[in-house]
Amino acid sequence: MTLCFLSEPVRLVGGASRCAGTLEVKQGLWRSVEASGWTLMDAAVACRELDCGSAVLTGSRNASWDGPTWKIKPACVKSGSTLRECATSSQSPTVLELICSGKGVAVSQRSLTLKESSKVQPIVSLFTDLLVQPIISASFSSNDGDSQVQQQESSWVLKGSSFTISCSIQPQYPGGSFQLTFTSSNTTSNYTQPAVNHSAHFLFPAAEPAHQGTYSCVYRVFVFSRNFSSESRQLSLTVSDPTVFVIRLLLLLLSLLLFISAVCFSHKVTGRQEPRPPEDQELDG
Repeated sequence: MTLCFLSEPVRLVGGASRCAGTLEVKQGLWRSVEASGWTLMDAAVACRELDCGSAVLTGSRNASWDGPTWKIKPACVKSGSTLRECATSSQSPTVLELICSGKGVAVSQRSLTLKESSKVQPIVSLFTDLLVQPIISASFSSNDGDSQVQQQESSWVLKGSSFTISCSIQPQYPGGSFQLTFTSSNTTSNYTQPAVNHSAHFLFPAAEPAHQGTYSCVYRVFVFSRNFSSESRQLSLTVSDPTVFVIRLLLLLLSLLLFISAVCFSHKVTGRQEPRPPEDQELDG
């Protein structure tokens, strides 16, 4: 459980990070906030007071106990007052849950309501930019131990050399996992690793023609009782056989040698066929 304490009497508890969880306000005592009537504009005030960027998702859950809650009127919040100044004592079976984007991350809004059978599920406000796009890169190790990192859309590696596909993402939420998806002309493979320091590294000890294709990273994280994901751009990898390069080089050198030999031979033949200039004849006395 994550518990967020700041100088402001506002906190989010029970979430995956300090910017996610059940909203609580302190006015003498800490209490959860009643979920009824909240909009994303209202929730943005809480995220700002927590220094957590923008509001990206709101929802409600049943309170675990029947104690008092705080009711916060939207009109009071819109007037510029703080959440504590707008809190009045109430009692509600549902409390507000909130996810903020994190410090310095702005989002755009898209809202929808989910329904199941006859029960209306909590209204969930989804944001298209909840997660930033992961970064995918490839690094290659040469025979002398040197490594080279490439982030271009297309890369190449010599057959038999080791290479690593790395996935990373800007820190927003702790945990999560990366799924590396490989697609070729005849197969699709998935590899999964947990995110460690917001990154994962997939090592391939020896490049083979079967590794040639496109790769992409998908970051998945479970926050606020829901799964979110974001996919990177695609990276195209070409596996080159060094034997082919050697054969082509030898053929090129052989062709060049034959060309030089032909030119020299042609020059010699031409020189032999040229007529000699007539010798000077002695003048009769």
